[in-house]
Amino acid sequence: MSFKRKLFLLVFAIILNFPAFSQNVSLKETSNGVDFVIGNQRVLTYQTATADVPEGIKAAFKKSGFIHPLTSPSGQVLTRIQPPDHYHHYGIWGPWTRATINGREVDFWNLGDGKGRVDFSHIISKKQAGGAAELNVRQNHLDLKAPEAERLAISEDLRIKVKPADKGRYMVDYTTTIFTSLEKGILLDDYRYGGGIGFRATEMWDPSNSSVLTSEGKNRVEADGTNAKWIIVKGKTADKSGQSGILLMSHNTNKSHPEPLRVWPEDSNGGKENVFIEFCPIRHESWEILPNKRYSLKYRMIVFDGELSAGEAEAYWRAFVK
Repeated sequence: MSFKRKLFLLVFAIILNFPAFSQNVSLKETSNGVDFVIGNQRVLTYQTATADVPEGIKAAFKKSGFIHPLTSPSGQVLTRIQPPDHYHHYGIWGPWTRATINGREVDFWNLGDGKGRVDFSHIISKKQAGGAAELNVRQNHLDLKAPEAERLAISEDLRIKVKPADKGRYMVDYTTTIFTSLEKGILLDDYRYGGGIGFRATEMWDPSNSSVLTSEGKNRVEADGTNAKWIIVKGKTADKSGQSGILLMSHNTNKSHPEPLRVWPEDSNGGKENVFIEFCPIRHESWEILPNKRYSLKYRMIVFDGELSAGEAEAYWRAFVK
């Protein structure tokens, strides 16, 4: 059987199997945020409350509006927030870094500079149907040092949808739509960080016990700055298989697709606790956001324990864009 035939059958099987699970996804609101629960297990939380910072750390690093924790199907926590090397890292999130507003630089990513921040605003809608659960929220990108006063620079509608997948895995759709009402718009400047979707991994992972593989066959050493349709990040956990991970996929309608990656080199932060990856659509090219026009980016994650092969990743991506 040819490779193309095998791939077609694998894609077809994945599409058929997505809805074929008896466990439904439900939503539960808490004082911290909204939990997505499969069966009796919380698999991820979207945090609506402002996360406090450790004692002695600048209050500017507090924020809301991010995913943490995200766990593997067996309950292994795969995300991390406020690591001591980068207190502005928040699990799974996607603020823009170098933005130009009326000739001024505004940074929504590096919270310690106090120039900008992204906050949860309100829940737009919640839905549970067909075994899946969906949350739609508004996030506000704030220009904290605007000449007149603090102001709203970018509004973001974030859609998070969770659904069981095949082989005991689960799927997370992460769709972000941004727009501005500023008369002159905003320029999202080209830079190696910003926007898209970023993932700061568990403190358990380092170069000795984790790995990266992209759709173009690039590993941890080679991947930074390259373009990809998908990227597998996996590492050692307490799961019975010994490892867990996430497949992150970029939709083919996204800006700059195949999308540029930011992948921390193996020697980042002394080579310890340093797994960070991001789809970064403005890495090589600036993006002009015109007033009152909506721009969307679509991502999908497959969260797993054990192994997930390159062939499976390609099939999941084809099912995603189909």
